[in-house]
Amino acid sequence: QYDAVRINQIYEQARWAILLEEIDCTEEEMLIFAALQAQYHVSKLSLSSEAQDFTCESEVDEVEAALSNLEVTLEGGNASNILEDITDIPKLADNLRLVRPRKLSLKAIKPYWFVFKDTSVSYFKNKESAQGEPIEKLNLKGCEVVPDVNVAAKKFGIKLLIPVADGMNEVHLRCENEDQYARWMAACVLASKGKTMADSSYHPEVHKILSFLKMKNWTMSPQAVSDPESIDMKPECFVSLRYAKKYKSKQLAARILEAHQNVSQMPLVEAKLRFIQAWQSLPEFGLSYYIVRFRGSKKDDVLGVSYNRLIRIDIATGDPITTWRFSNMKQWNVNWEIRQVAIEFDQNVSIAFTCLSADCKIIHEYIGGYIFLSTRSKDLNETLDEELFHKLTGGQE
Repeated sequence: QYDAVRINQIYEQARWAILLEEIDCTEEEMLIFAALQAQYHVSKLSLSSEAQDFTCESEVDEVEAALSNLEVTLEGGNASNILEDITDIPKLADNLRLVRPRKLSLKAIKPYWFVFKDTSVSYFKNKESAQGEPIEKLNLKGCEVVPDVNVAAKKFGIKLLIPVADGMNEVHLRCENEDQYARWMAACVLASKGKTMADSSYHPEVHKILSFLKMKNWTMSPQAVSDPESIDMKPECFVSLRYAKKYKSKQLAARILEAHQNVSQMPLVEAKLRFIQAWQSLPEFGLSYYIVRFRGSKKDDVLGVSYNRLIRIDIATGDPITTWRFSNMKQWNVNWEIRQVAIEFDQNVSIAFTCLSADCKIIHEYIGGYIFLSTRSKDLNETLDEELFHKLTGGQE
């Protein structure tokens, strides 16, 4: 019953984050979320009055297995796969296209031979020259990884924002198909966290990406969508207000049912879990935004706070400027008199800022709370260290 409550709470949190547009998603993704909600709605209605959610042992086992995969921690991984993590580190080698955005001219798109090993990507003129020195080697540790995908248009891109001394180096990789994209995207995501493809979470990440792409890849079937009223639903309840206003009710219902074809056979539990996984796959998942003024700056910036990093974002363009990882943090403190947060990182990097859109105590509590969570193990019997929690999140005003 505890697991049933947990999964329902996470599902409802995800559902309202989508409906209230607390997290940004494309129209294609919004329709997928609507289709999964519709499938949950249909599955729940089809249950007999005697059947209750999660009473079946197999469903409970499925929830328990899924919950362990849905845990968002700084380290991640799976204790049962430690041996797998210390084997030889695999590598990827493929023909990809490199795109470098240019402000004053067209984008330069060129094919290269790419090799992904450890947490770095190297590219060469061709496969034959891969034994020599690469044209460039990109270290992805600490970078921002953003999907750039349009399944209908067969566009499978990966946007990399790599920290450099004066900001962020923006690089786009273009893949040929879904399988290639899933393998490279998963490798990039892990590398950004300092992990390699030998980590036990690599293959589940590939599977999760492919599952999400499969849900996006639907085709119009007139028979399946000819009667939107065949399912008792109010389509406006499944999408955000912005998309509800964009289409008439019958048009919206038809589009949701079109997307619903790929998920129509999912049981109730799986529909919820897929919804949560899709929510967690969105680029802005887990980010909270605040307007701040950095020390020495004459203009305001946006600060994104996530479970493992802080991101400085240009308030005019929305582009990330710099990323700082909590794993590189040495210490932080708050000057309560001038309401300023100061943070020190490795390699003599230090920042300080005042928060303009909220009390600086909120950011302080976020940082302390996330660092506290990073110290927790997955052992359910572990005693909660309340003293450490209050020490990390409390403050003297």
